Amino acid sequence: MMLKPYQKSSSSKKNQIEKMFDKISDDYDFLNWIITFNSHNRWKKNILSLAKKLNPLNALDIATGTADIAIMLASIPNCKVVGIDISEQMLHVGRKKIKKKKLEKLVSLENGDAEDLHYSDNFFDLVTIGFGVRNFQDLEKGLSESFRVLKPKGCLIILETSIPENKVIRFLYSFFTRTYIPLIAGIFSKDKLAYQYLLNSAESFPSGKKFKNILEKVGFKNISIRPKLLGSSTIYIASK
Repeated sequence: MMLKPYQKSSSSKKNQIEKMFDKISDDYDFLNWIITFNSHNRWKKNILSLAKKLNPLNALDIATGTADIAIMLASIPNCKVVGIDISEQMLHVGRKKIKKKKLEKLVSLENGDAEDLHYSDNFFDLVTIGFGVRNFQDLEKGLSESFRVLKPKGCLIILETSIPENKVIRFLYSFFTRTYIPLIAGIFSKDKLAYQYLLNSAESFPSGKKFKNILEKVGFKNISIRPKLLGSSTIYIASK
């Protein structure tokens, strides 16, 4: 059975993801900061460091959410950034950030579907996805779309949750996340089921070598795997 935020609902995972992020958009940045102890921000800066070495002229940030990564990418000289997300409310939060930082000429946000991108083939130098691929309804289809819109030799950088491989660390990680995250979500979030889904989807996501195999299946090559915080998240770098 496909993992969805609201299992009792008959609507598609895609529709449920849109509804879920619309509901938690106002709390998302704050809770992300608390739950990860701001580690998520450091990992996103790792993406920026990797991206700067590529000198992209145009970049697509898929599942951009509140646009943290898109905003960071705008600091790359001569780079124009497009961020897409299916949640209009998350984009609304992101647009306020962009306006506050006066980045409207460098970053544009659009409502869009990662599995049905409206951009032409071989269009972007860089595609980034931060904590978004595990929410795809069809993982291979979404990754194939990223592959399609990348230029030859273009780069895909993905940041996603993962499960530590070390058994002791994995046990401690599981104990911590299954006590701490529900507690914080119960106190601060308007949608407890949303954070239960995010926890469950992190545990069920095919991370590490399994995810590398999927990237290779859709056509990516030169894939690098870089675990963060003892393997609780991972950065994947791949080229077309």
